[in-house]
This record gives sequence, C-alpha cells and structure tokens, in this order.
Amino acid sequence: MRQFVDDEMLRAPLLFDQLVDGIVEHAGKAGAAVSPLQRSALGDMILSIKAHRPRLADAFIRSLREQVSQELSQGTQRVAAHPPTQPAPFKSASLALVDEESVAMDVELSRAIESIKSVAEYELRELQTFISALAGDMDVTCDHNPFRAETYARATWAAAQTLTMSRSHQVAFLRHAGDPLAQLLRRSYAASSSRLDSMGIEPAAHRTLILPAGSRRGGRAGETIFSTDLHHIRATMPAPLDGPWHQGGPPLAAADRGHPELPAGTPDSASASYQGQAASAIRAAAREHWSEIARKATTRADRQAVELVSRLFDAMAADERVPDDIKSLIMRLRGPAMRLTLRDSGMLDRDSHPLWQFINRLVFEAEMAPDPGDPERVQLLRLGFSTIQQLVSEPEQNASLYNWALERLTLFLKKRLTRRLASATSQIGALQKLEDRLTANLTPPTTLHGMLDVPGLDTVPAELLETEAMAPPTPSSIERWLDELVPGDWIRMFIQGRWVRARLLWPGERREVWLFGDGASDATWAMRRGALILMNRERLAKSLRQRSIVASAASKVQQQVASASA
Repeated sequence: MRQFVDDEMLRAPLLFDQLVDGIVEHAGKAGAAVSPLQRSALGDMILSIKAHRPRLADAFIRSLREQVSQELSQGTQRVAAHPPTQPAPFKSASLALVDEESVAMDVELSRAIESIKSVAEYELRELQTFISALAGDMDVTCDHNPFRAETYARATWAAAQTLTMSRSHQVAFLRHAGDPLAQLLRRSYAASSSRLDSMGIEPAAHRTLILPAGSRRGGRAGETIFSTDLHHIRATMPAPLDGPWHQGGPPLAAADRGHPELPAGTPDSASASYQGQAASAIRAAAREHWSEIARKATTRADRQAVELVSRLFDAMAADERVPDDIKSLIMRLRGPAMRLTLRDSGMLDRDSHPLWQFINRLVFEAEMAPDPGDPERVQLLRLGFSTIQQLVSEPEQNASLYNWALERLTLFLKKRLTRRLASATSQIGALQKLEDRLTANLTPPTTLHGMLDVPGLDTVPAELLETEAMAPPTPSSIERWLDELVPGDWIRMFIQGRWVRARLLWPGERREVWLFGDGASDATWAMRRGALILMNRERLAKSLRQRSIVASAASKVQQQVASASA
C-alpha cells in the first residue's frame, strides 16, 4: 500500500499540470456564452492562474498528501468485515458564520465529486478491488482507496483558495475544474489498476447478495409501516413446539454468543467492570431456553406469537446497520419480549409499543455517535445496559416497564442536549446579538458578483439519490422544513467538503441564524437562513428521521414466511 501511495504521489504534479491546462481551456470556451462582465472576470481568473501556477500546484500537492496520510493512519486501525472508520472529527476552531457564499463553495465541491464518481464509476470500482487486496480485505467490505473523488476535489479547492482574488474567482476555478478533473481521474484510475495488475496483485471481489426468486427489497415506506402485517405473519407461522424447538431450542443468533466490548483506552476507569457485567449477563441470556417460554402458552396463537417475536430478534441480530455493541444489548431483551407478548397483545397491534420505541431510539442515537471511543457513546451504552438489566430482572413483564425505560432514555438524551447547550452559552449569546444586527439589514454584501449561477446548478450528490425520481423541493416546502426544525433534531449536511451528522442546538429568535453541533466532535457551525435554504434546495441538507429497525425486521420475517410457504 505504501509503495502504491508513493507512486501515485509522484504522478500528482503531472496530473495537476494537466488539470490547470484543462481549466484554462474549459474557462476559455465558457467565456463565449456569458455576459461581458463574467467574461472579463474569467479572463482575470485565467491570468491569475497562469501567474501563480507553482503556488497552486504546491497547495494541491500539500492538501493531497495531508489527506492521504490521514487516511492511511486511519486505515491501520480498520478491520475487515467491519464498517469503515469514521472521518476524523472537525478540530475546534473559532465560530464563523456560514452564509450563502460559503455554501456556494460546498455546492461546487459536491458537483465536482459527483462528476468524478459519474464519469469514472467503472474505473473507481475496479481500482477499489485492487486496493482492497493490498489492504487484505478480499471481500471489499469497505473502501480503502486513499485517492477518492472527495480527496482530489478537496485538494483542488485548496489550490483555488491560493488565488489572490475574490471568493467568486475561487469558486469559478472549482466550477471549471469539475469536468477536466473527472476525465483526468478516469484515465488515472484505469492506469493505476493496470500497474497493480502488472505487479501481480490479485484483485478482491465485491460481495454479492443473491435474493430469493421473486423477492424484492422493501421500500422506505415498508420500514415504518408493518403493524397490519404482524397478525397475518403470526397466523401463517407454525407453532414453535411443532418444529425444531421441541428438540432443545433454536440456534442462538450471533449477537447472543458474544458480548459488547468497550474500546481500549476508554476514559472511564469503570469500563472494565462494565465489560465483565455485560459479558456475564448476555451469557446468561444465551442459556435461556426459548422453548420453555413457548410451553407456557395456552393457545397455538400465543405460541405463534412467541416464535414471531423470536424471529424478529433474529432479524435484528442479522441487520448490519445495527452496531455490534448495541445489537448485543438488544438481544438481552429477547426473552423478556417473548414473555411480554403472552401478556400484552398490543405488541403486535402497532409499532408504537414502548418496547419497539425503546429499541429504535437506542439504535438511532448510537448511529448518531458512531465513534466507539466517544464518551457520549460510552455513557449511552452504560445507560442501555443498566436499563435493560432492570427490565430483564423483572419477573412480571408489562408495557409500563418499557414506558419507564423509554422515559429514562428520553430524559438522558434531554440532559445530554442541555449539557451541549450549556457549553455553547457564550456562542449563543454572541449569535443572538449578531442576528439582531443582521435582521436590521437583510441584504448582506456579496463577493460573488454574478460569477456563480447557483440556482441553475444540477447538483444531486450520489449519497442522497432516491430510488425513485424526486421532484426538486419547492420554496414553500423548504420554508416548511425550516419551520419544523426544533432543537435536538438531527440533519445530514455537506459542509466544508464532506458529509456530517449535525444536531440543531439553537435557532435564533428571528430564525435568521442557526447553531448546529457536530455529532462526532465538539465543533459547531453558525449558519444563515439563506445558507440552509440553498443547501436544502441543492439536496446538501436533509433531516434524519429515526429508522424503524423493528419494522425492517418484520419485513424480513414476512419474506421468510412467504418464501417458506411458497
């Protein structure tokens, strides 16, 4: 891998030299179709590029080297068959106001990234198999390529920022670099694959999921609407005592055989005792005979309900979207949930049952704090473990127990948000004063001078593309989206060249300035209302809704039952 990286870095200066030529040519052709003012600005940009070409190249190479070095340092900690490590958190810095001009840069950056991924899609996938082989990941479980589209796009923006001109010229540089960079990288990725192949590197293979004949993946709506199907699934399901359970119980899910591990170096000194308690508790759950619960059922329908709940937990254990540490905690609820279904038929009536709500909320909050070493995530694990321990120890299972668990989790999350707000008190006070001044003059100065026609951009990031065609958001829908945001809501946004999960901490009294906090660090962003409107219109900002893991499990069980009866 090091040899490959060094080889690519040696070729980077030539690639950037070709990129500059492509930018100059592209901008020259574009000058014939713009206004005289824009044509003059493009001419100034071209002259500046030619005059400061060595400085632009130095910035490009330096940014590329820093990003690749950071990627390699993270790659040494990456383990095959696990999700890729999260990007390094943002460094705490002085708070700056993100306005429409800042978002314009992100719009162009996302456009350049999407252009590269579209033009060089095949070459990227082929190179990914070779680099996965270098990393020892023969199943291509994650992307080990340190020279991604995002890496080159951010390096190009670093070069643009060295132009001693206005922000409009820098954004125009990035805009005209998109197509030439995509074509250059298409050839570069193909050449890299050929060199690795000639060195005798055997490429890895992408894992392929073969679905049963006639089956389809459930749509997004199927992940939240399943309550009407559970009774039907139960009615078509064989009773457990008629099947293999009669011979000694069902096989244990993978999550039942393990236990959650806290990361090494956890700040809390009590982490070791937590690991020991969690391990012993989950092993105790694994020894439980689910068939004994089924034998207590007096009717066949109750035994079918017990098996249905067991299969739901099997499906959740197989769901790769659920983090392993949270998955192990959820599996502790398997036995109590099976006993609860004998007393509370409401478990199958609706997806709003407190048990399902507790599981869905726990998984969602774990996804929002993905770093295993994050103290907030460790505290969430501790709360989940202690709460589930109390639920499991109760001899009588009822809905009120899980209402208490859900309220306890909700209270914990409210306190966590309150702590985050308290740490940003000084920022909030300063931003409120700034908002008062800004609302007195709603026409801020701009340095774009018509150089960027933002509403005309066709920018749809690949990671936000829907399976079906989506109509662009209307002004009224964007305003409604902003009005519905409340403190504590999570959104996914593209900012400073990458996707982040951010939490709304504070909207201004006039809702002109908004403060967001990074979910993976202590970084915060103050954003103008116009910037958020632009980001949402260009699909660079989107609310994150809590996914129903239980609903996904129900859909899988329904497919299994239908396939077995076919």
